[in-house]
Amino acid sequence: MKYIFVTGGVVSSLGKGLTAAALGTLLENRGLKVVLQKFDPYLNVDPGTMSPYQHGEVYVLEDGAETDLDLGHYERFTSARLTRKNNLTSGQIYESVLAKERRGDYLGKTVQVIPHVTDEIKQRIRQIGQFHECDVVITEIGGTTGDIEGLPFLEAIRQFALEVGPDNTLFVHVTLVPFIKAAGELKSKPTQQSVAKLREIGITPSILICRTEHSIDRELRLKLSMFCNVTPEAVIEEKDVANTIYEVPLMLQREKLDELVAKHLKLDLPPADMTAWRTFVDRIITPKHHVRIGVVGKYMEIRDAYKSIYEALTHAGAANDAGIEVVPVDAEDIEDLGAGKFLTGLDGILVPGGFGVRGVEGKILAARFARTQKKPYLGLCLGLQIAAVDFARDVLGLAKAHSTEFDSETPEPVISMLDEQKQVVKKGGTMRLGAQICHLVAGTKAREAYGSDRAVERHRHRYEFNNQYRDKMVEHGMVVAGTTADQKLVEIIELADHPWYVACQFHPEFQSKPNKPHPLFSGFVRAAIAAREKK
Repeated sequence: MKYIFVTGGVVSSLGKGLTAAALGTLLENRGLKVVLQKFDPYLNVDPGTMSPYQHGEVYVLEDGAETDLDLGHYERFTSARLTRKNNLTSGQIYESVLAKERRGDYLGKTVQVIPHVTDEIKQRIRQIGQFHECDVVITEIGGTTGDIEGLPFLEAIRQFALEVGPDNTLFVHVTLVPFIKAAGELKSKPTQQSVAKLREIGITPSILICRTEHSIDRELRLKLSMFCNVTPEAVIEEKDVANTIYEVPLMLQREKLDELVAKHLKLDLPPADMTAWRTFVDRIITPKHHVRIGVVGKYMEIRDAYKSIYEALTHAGAANDAGIEVVPVDAEDIEDLGAGKFLTGLDGILVPGGFGVRGVEGKILAARFARTQKKPYLGLCLGLQIAAVDFARDVLGLAKAHSTEFDSETPEPVISMLDEQKQVVKKGGTMRLGAQICHLVAGTKAREAYGSDRAVERHRHRYEFNNQYRDKMVEHGMVVAGTTADQKLVEIIELADHPWYVACQFHPEFQSKPNKPHPLFSGFVRAAIAAREKK
């Protein structure tokens, strides 16, 4: 087993997760089985109760784990299927250590960061390799070198490297090389300081990934090499990409990162065949079609809040040879100024999931606009629920119809809490989470898109379509296109007299991949192209 540890320095948000995922792509295309994991220093047990403003989207795995959004990059860029074992927070570590102490597992010893906390971290590293039976484990350490909460993780990986040996471990440090406009030059000092901090801890990186806006010349590479104690060829330039994040693996391949990694870990491997990946990137950069998709949400200023949705649209666009222009629309603006002002010129409308009453009426108006104006519509999770509320109000004439999440006293609870959720007190990790079987009904757009009568999709919700209104809605033109395996719960709805109006209770964006776009996203983009050409 080989182990690669990816750390970050200078500032946060450098793209460590994306870099780790891109490296995983290259190694996988050299024939290795790769698995990735993320260590997060914050004390939350998981990000499930964290605001998108704090953390971006919560990515959901098949086993129902609510995880960091970087795990989405890992699954999109590689073939790995991850579980809750692939994301570890300080909160989980301390929860486990204290539980052991309470049980008496430590036999009365003083419980300390070293060795008890670091042992817990090292155990997770070993566990993940055994669980996935892989060739290489890539572990990203969240946060920035020097953060006090990250020190136990750095100490643990320092110890781990000694235990498994230098031929089996590799430290990769992602760092910022800023361009100072007034001086007109790139500066190496922040990277020098970051690496010095790592070396104080006892970790010497073998490869530097230099995030930069400008190309790094030979002179600067030599300077970084000398002061950071790495070979000149191990100073890797990672410039901001011009078109798409999917260019990153190709950029790192040109910098010979995968060759360096193979050499350091003593792996005899053929070159990475990136032909299919390059074709995918080319379709993104030079598409035949162009469509404008409005995403109507409530966290529009935080791009990471809808990260997987934007990536799924990109995948579907490439599959349909279409460039996707995402038009962010704040649902509260629709409440104030009306849907027509913001949605009229769009080729498709997507309403994503979300929690809380803010902006809900704007989302309902967006669903109504798409329904009445025959614009392609894709609703995800809450996007299904507000579509049902709109239909009940506008088609069935139930003016006070609503979800009990937003109006507990509504006389027409079209959307209501799942029965098993009514006794839940704790918020964290208690929703309907993870992969569930969906039965697809013959003759529907969803069934046609999937090309199958069965799908397995990931969920994250507490509220559900109320079956008391099911028959009446169907009588008035709504189609139940997908249900749970026992056909008791509604999973997908459509409209019979609409070119493409599909909404699902699950989150299809979590299973979309570059060369395997999700069927619902692909069908939605296809409908948007048709709508634009007709217009």
